[in-house]
Amino acid sequence: MKFDFTVLLPILIAFGISVALSPMMIPFLKKLKFGQFVRDDGPESHLKKSGTPTMGGLIILCSIVITALFYMKSNPVILPVLFVTLGFGLVGFLDDYIKVVMKRSMGLRAWQKMAGQFITTAVFAYYLANYTDVGTAVLIPFTGGYEWELGFWYYPFLFIVLIGTVNGTNFTDGLDGLLSSITVLTATFFTVIAIGTASGLEPITCAAVGALLGFLVFNVYPAKVFMGDTGSLALGGLIASTAIMLKMPIFIVIVGFVYLFEVISVMIQVVWFKKTGKRVFKMAPIHHHFELCGWPETKVVAIFSIVTAILCLIGLVAY
Repeated sequence: MKFDFTVLLPILIAFGISVALSPMMIPFLKKLKFGQFVRDDGPESHLKKSGTPTMGGLIILCSIVITALFYMKSNPVILPVLFVTLGFGLVGFLDDYIKVVMKRSMGLRAWQKMAGQFITTAVFAYYLANYTDVGTAVLIPFTGGYEWELGFWYYPFLFIVLIGTVNGTNFTDGLDGLLSSITVLTATFFTVIAIGTASGLEPITCAAVGALLGFLVFNVYPAKVFMGDTGSLALGGLIASTAIMLKMPIFIVIVGFVYLFEVISVMIQVVWFKKTGKRVFKMAPIHHHFELCGWPETKVVAIFSIVTAILCLIGLVAY
């Protein structure tokens, strides 16, 4: 496995674009009054965040797209990943636009958001089936490279993986720097695998790492900008589609455990409340539960990031 400057270059390009673009984009978003809507029933400490510019995911998307374009000709395998990233990013952008511009706090209706996600996933699945040799087998962790052939069931599985991961990243984006920090680590994990397998996907995973590191300069506590659904849905699409291209969707359960943990906490909370009228957690998603237990926001982000880093190491062992 050879690591050299050419591997680091897309990280540096995307980082430079992200850092340079943020100081221009943040005042622009403020001027347009694209401010964050904060729930009244959320943690009281979050009320001060109301009005902080959101839709900063546009910074991440621009950084990834511009960087990826430099490598598209030599690494055409990144095209489907870029498509999924942009597709889910568009759904997130529409959701954010309706929330902050049209002042409809819930954004897109549930069926509209799901339709957008379904269409993006369907196009991706069609492309995989007809224009790639990815196949319908997936790698099983801790088996030394054993591939499980799913056949027809691969495509329903693909929908579950993509849409599930995207909604997991969406739920995770609730604290300053949380989703950015976790996704830097998961994108780094898939970069290592992409380089080691000579898959050709490393330019776009490296671009994601660089874009997020640049965005974190302005997104760490106290955040000057939030990524919004524009960023969170796009990042979920990027991670899931990369994992699928590498035949590693099951590995998301390991390295992206925090995403899964966030989704499950919401499901448990909703189901249990409807059944008993009581709550399992003080608030869901789970990161808010820890906040209401007295953890500072920065501690929640740090602990979740440390857990993700350890799980990424376990993921490398599992591979």
